Amino acid sequence: MKTLILGSGGREHAIGKKILKDFSTMEIYFYPGNGGTSQIGKNIENIHSTSELCSFAKKNAIDITIVGSETFLWDGIVDVFQSDGLKIIGPHHLAARLEGDRIFSKSFMKKYGVRTPKYKVFSSYQKAMDFLDKTTYSVAIKTIGLAEGKGVLLTHNKTEAEKALNSILIEKEFGKSGNQVIIEELLQGKESSILSIFNGKDIIPFLSAKDYKKIGEEETGKNTGGMGSIAPNPYMTSDIWIDFQENILKPTLEGLFLEKLIFFGFIYFGLMINSNKVYLLEYNTRMGDPETQTLLPLMNSNFIHIIQSTLLQKNISISWKKLCSCCVVLSSKGYPDKFQYGKVIEGLNSLKEPFYIAGAKKEKEKWITSKGRVLNVVGLGFSMDEARKNAYNKVKKVHFENLYFRNDIGL
Repeated sequence: MKTLILGSGGREHAIGKKILKDFSTMEIYFYPGNGGTSQIGKNIENIHSTSELCSFAKKNAIDITIVGSETFLWDGIVDVFQSDGLKIIGPHHLAARLEGDRIFSKSFMKKYGVRTPKYKVFSSYQKAMDFLDKTTYSVAIKTIGLAEGKGVLLTHNKTEAEKALNSILIEKEFGKSGNQVIIEELLQGKESSILSIFNGKDIIPFLSAKDYKKIGEEETGKNTGGMGSIAPNPYMTSDIWIDFQENILKPTLEGLFLEKLIFFGFIYFGLMINSNKVYLLEYNTRMGDPETQTLLPLMNSNFIHIIQSTLLQKNISISWKKLCSCCVVLSSKGYPDKFQYGKVIEGLNSLKEPFYIAGAKKEKEKWITSKGRVLNVVGLGFSMDEARKNAYNKVKKVHFENLYFRNDIGL
């Protein structure tokens, strides 16, 4: 069998490693991939369009394509591949709007009774500020489109609100994603990430996870693509799970059928647990990063079998290890803003599994940093304390200039 994985981060490296663990003879291609994926498969070069990727898949008889990064989904790659009879895991362009268009997504939630925080949409800086002047400055201000996981700004006073609206609507820090903003009720509580897979009939949830989005400890500073995660999430109690299934998952599934948004792929629920109720903050229509890196080491089931069953609309049951997982993201100091790269990484060759390359390449037998998020180090254990301890013991073995990581993942 041959598999093509689309994306260039730790998530894609983790998917590739899991597939090879389950199916050692699998031939894996990555586009564009990174230094880690080149060690377990082949990175494709000289591709410049979705149609060229489609041609590559046909020419090389790719059996299944797995979309890791959301940018491919928003470009409509699933529609192109399916029109040529190629098997691909991911939503078609209309369904990808659940992630790529926050206004569409919030309207979908409202229409089908998916519990979500109250919100309003604005395209004018002045009208947005007038609204906040009359209500509260303690809100979540969101771009309407994809912004690499960084388009959510939390504000608590007038100065912060003015700065957030200015950066999105006036300075266009997030490009076209900031043509409008969503101002959303800011709920206090515990976040939870539920990755799941949709086989066109049912949504099958994975284990719960908890993502650490902010660059600073105790969830301070700017949003990032994710600085770490843990699984299972200790705040997802049995009562919260029932509430999630009744008020988030079931109405979502109903809406997908009624809106004719049936697809074969992943759907991620970004949740907030508040006063023993769960609220949906956002959908993603692909696997989360770094939640994927945290969850896949806990998965007993064969990942390719799950994907094949999804495409055939078969029933899916996923088996999990009775362990805890803690993923710590090692980044270049300065991320998510300006940072230096090209730094030599020491200790990587002696690191024990599981770990994943997010932004590094190999040059003349040396590993070199190439992106803001460099490495995902995962610790496993029978308790979260043990998993966390194992993760940070592994972190101590890695060194490079300008290394930064949070010390509070899993606390």
